[in-house]
Amino acid sequence: MTDATTEPAEPTPSSRVSGPLRFGANYTPTRGWFHHWLDFDIGEVRADLESIAALGLDHVRVFPLWPVFQPNRTLIRPSAVEQLRRLVDTAAACGLDVAVDGVQGHLSGVDFLPAWTRTWQRRNLFTDPDAISGVEAYLRTLAAALADRPNFLGMTVGNEVNQFSGDPHPDPDRVDPSGAAAWLDRMLKACEDSAPHRLHLHAEDDKVWYLDGHPFTPEHAVGRGAATTVHSWVFNGTAQRHGPTGAATLHHAEYLVELATAWAPDPRRPVWLQEVGAPRPHVPPRSAAHFAEATVRNVATCANVWGVTWWCSHDVDRALADFPELEYDLGLLTVDREVKPAGRRLARIVEELRSHPPAPAPRGLALAFDPGDPATAPRRYTCAPGGPVFEAWARLADGGARPALVRADRAADPDHLRSRGITEVVTPDEVLP
Repeated sequence: MTDATTEPAEPTPSSRVSGPLRFGANYTPTRGWFHHWLDFDIGEVRADLESIAALGLDHVRVFPLWPVFQPNRTLIRPSAVEQLRRLVDTAAACGLDVAVDGVQGHLSGVDFLPAWTRTWQRRNLFTDPDAISGVEAYLRTLAAALADRPNFLGMTVGNEVNQFSGDPHPDPDRVDPSGAAAWLDRMLKACEDSAPHRLHLHAEDDKVWYLDGHPFTPEHAVGRGAATTVHSWVFNGTAQRHGPTGAATLHHAEYLVELATAWAPDPRRPVWLQEVGAPRPHVPPRSAAHFAEATVRNVATCANVWGVTWWCSHDVDRALADFPELEYDLGLLTVDREVKPAGRRLARIVEELRSHPPAPAPRGLALAFDPGDPATAPRRYTCAPGGPVFEAWARLADGGARPALVRADRAADPDHLRSRGITEVVTPDEVLP
């Protein structure tokens, strides 16, 4: 297995991403939610995608359900793969690029794992050789099926698959950081081998940045794949502590982008805000449009953000039972494809930022943080909501600053500071009373 402390190879120039800021949505089908793969209707998919494109968005992130596509370890259903190809082609006709998540995995509070990984055939997703080879074959198949599609952006290994690896999951597949690194390397290689030079990456929730002892680490996030992803959800204690319109809430996504930049070996590495949304009741409906505008404008000040992909395109139909309450109303559009206030506001901001791209904000002031050993980051809690780094950064943002973040072991390196335009470094103790 790859040692977690080993620096992976830098991405090749062909895997770098550049260009104008991208805006998209995580596609949630209006008819049947992600269960639509069981009753696939390309007409309904087309209507959904047309309603997304009408907002001025340029891409969608889509989610094959893993148990539907690979119900047996050695059976990847050709008809399901063909449905995915048809969806991608339909998106192209609507003017949309498509990023595809592989291992689904975990969506909206629901786990979707095939029977060959659970109960009587229990296999650890990250360490069992048969499970690893099964996932690898699945990712290779999906990537190869889409490699010739011009609007295929690339594969994400899976949606927040890291949450299976430890607490608080009720039935975790335990792995250590070196095992997580080896698993990611193998899965990303499968994607790259099958569809070279696309935007292949991996995506975790904020445990990677905030939870001490979590086996998926910040170094994994910034050192593997063509870009770093961040998922910004303010129900993690941010909105509870600071309210729906507090600076920490409205700047949370910006903070995560800057935190990822501070961890990266190359500060120019692109960061994709792959999920962000306005969850009830933490952001009440009357505040959702303001939250969307402030979040996007704040993220647009970051120098290396690749794009913003809103969660989610359409609401979840309330005819479907047992979702957490906050999951039903996150859409930019209703299940009848009517644009909601947040959707109208986002469409307006996207049009403005496309026609007048903002210059990145200078970030001469940097807040130093010390996570401990960079390989395992045993003091991630300091950067989490309520931690001294998070709260100090939020206080600076509330005062009108656009602070950067810098790891303590780099804070005295003049070359690193110069490369990022940092001219002043402060500590949390100097900011907080």
